[in-house]
Amino acid sequence: MNNDAQAYWQANVRLVLGCLAVWFFVSYGCGILLAGWLNNIRIFGGYPLGFWFAQQGSIYTFVILIFFYAWRMNKLDHKFGVQED
Repeated sequence: MNNDAQAYWQANVRLVLGCLAVWFFVSYGCGILLAGWLNNIRIFGGYPLGFWFAQQGSIYTFVILIFFYAWRMNKLDHKFGVQED
């Protein structure tokens, strides 16, 4: 594998791992581990924040991460000259 292909692959893996880390923190950390502490904060008419993260927040975060990943991959594709025309 040449250096450009290896650098492209490393950037892609770094991006995927970063997105997975954010999703893990939001879904597991905020939705389970920190839920008791976050439930002291009320949002949207009185819903506990920990409950919101467990029920909705991780899903919203996942959808946002999908768009973020697509946007960053387009930038990486242009940087390494492998974009679709």
